[in-house]
Order: sequence, then structure tokens, then C-alpha cells
Amino acid sequence: MAHKFINKVEAGETINDIYLVKDPILRSTTRGDLYIAMFLCDRSGQINGRMWQATEIIYKSIPKPGFVHIQGRSELYQNNLQVIVNKITQIDSSKVNIDDFLPKTKKNVEKMFEEVKQIISQIKNPQLKAIVDSFLNDEERMEKFISSPGGMKLHHSCIGGLLEHVHNMLCVANAILPMYPNVQPDLVLAGIFLHDMGKTEELSYDLSFSYTNQGQLLGHIVQSVLMINDKISLLKSGGTDFDQQIIDSLEHIIVSHHGQYEYGSPKLPAMTEAFMVCFIDDLDAKINMVESAIAEEDGDENWTAWKNALQTRLYKKRLE
Repeated sequence: MAHKFINKVEAGETINDIYLVKDPILRSTTRGDLYIAMFLCDRSGQINGRMWQATEIIYKSIPKPGFVHIQGRSELYQNNLQVIVNKITQIDSSKVNIDDFLPKTKKNVEKMFEEVKQIISQIKNPQLKAIVDSFLNDEERMEKFISSPGGMKLHHSCIGGLLEHVHNMLCVANAILPMYPNVQPDLVLAGIFLHDMGKTEELSYDLSFSYTNQGQLLGHIVQSVLMINDKISLLKSGGTDFDQQIIDSLEHIIVSHHGQYEYGSPKLPAMTEAFMVCFIDDLDAKINMVESAIAEEDGDENWTAWKNALQTRLYKKRLE
């Protein structure tokens, strides 16, 4: 039987399918009865689940996270869709088609990675090139780089999303750099390649997208800088000399690329190259958010529902 994706579930349906369960919590009603609140997920999204008349035995049997077979029904509660779970059974992950649960980039991963390497091969500064090459030569890091999601929810939240995001940014930079002859291209290209490298450690994506403990404590901006410093230390121990100004300039691009303090940047852009990386990053993230939001909504309506992350509804109608 074909999997019923979350975004296709409507109110009043019988649910009899496998989903990824996340964050189950055992709670009490005002009358003291136990119930379990949870999220049921697949690659299309997630939905609130509720199991009434629950027990501690049932709660302890639920993986956190993991795959479960759900029997129940969907309903509207306060205008929000939820699933009332009557029966929940743990399922071995080997019996699950993981592609139904973790979205993947639709682009060719090998082709994108080759183009990334081709673009950053243009870097001429020997110190920046040494740093970039030290990452490219790190096979374990590059395996994570081509597999990691670009984010948890907001943009490029799919397997291979980080690679797709960096590839898009490098292509944009390659196209516009000739229009700005005073911008230092080596810093821009190196900064783009490394700006989100910390996400290879910030995010976990074995069963679902989540933050690692280190990711929660430090965040990918700090993690990216730490990775760069580790590579530089290794290169220095091998005899490579570094100009501190080059290190500071590269790391300034990393720490300022979110553009605003409230978005998590410890510093605001203060170099032309940092502004370029910041705005290309925001451009690619926003376009991905808009395209994904429009694609998620079926129907012939001209407008989407309100999108809180973008603070607007989106006009869907295209020119004929």
C-alpha cells in the first residue's frame, strides 16, 4: 500500500500507516488521565498526534525518535489538523523506505560537487587555497558536506541541501563578481564554500533532521570558525605560513554572514566581500523558501496561506 504523506492527510480520514514519531511526551489531563503528545512526520511535513487513555508502558515503548505504525483518525481541533492515535507499534527501520521520510535534493549531487570544486579552484591566494584544499582533501568532512541538510526547516531542509545551497551561491558569485572589480574574489569564493561548513556537525539526519548537542550549544557559525582554525593549525604545523589579516578577513565573513545580530551573527558585515556573501546567502535562502512554500500548497488559488517565516502570503499565479 502506498504511503499516505502528511501533507495529503485531510480531516475525517482513517489513518493506518507508518510514520516517524518525534518528541513524544507523557502528560496528564485536568482529570488526571494520561495521554501522549507527539509529532508524526514524513518528508512532506509533520502533524500533531494525540493518544488518549495512554499508559507509561505504551509511552516507554515509543522510540524517541523512530518509526511507528499508526492506527487512528485525523480531525480538526481549534482549526488545526491532528491525528488521534488509537494504536501505536514500533517498526524496525530496515522495513521502512527511508526516502519517504527524509527529503533529498532533486539535483545531481555528483555534478554539483564537481562544479563546486571547479569554481573554488579559481582561488589564487595560496593561503586561502591551502585552507580550502585542506577541507576538500578531508574525505570524511566532504561526505558530510554533500549529505547534510542546509537547515532544519527554513531553507534547503533536505539531504544534500547544504551542497545545493553552497553550489547555488558559488554560481551566483561567479556570475556577478566580474561586475565588481574591486571585490576580492578569492575571499568571496572561500567564504561561500566555508560559511556553513559547521552545519556538517550542527545537524543530525539519521532518522530525522535535528540538532546535535554541540550544534545546540555552539551553533554552526562558531563550529565553522573552529573547523577553520583546526585546519590552519594543522597547516601551520606542516610549515605553511599565514598572514593574520587573511585569517581574520575569512573568519569575519563567516561570523557576519547572517547579516544581523538577531539572526545569530556575532558581528555585522564590515567588508565588501562580507556584504556580498551575506546577500547571496540571503537571496538563495529566501528563493528556496518561497519556491518550497508555493510547491507545498495544492489547489487553484492564486495565493498561499500566510507564511510566518516570510511575513507574507505568496502570489502563486504565473504568467501564461
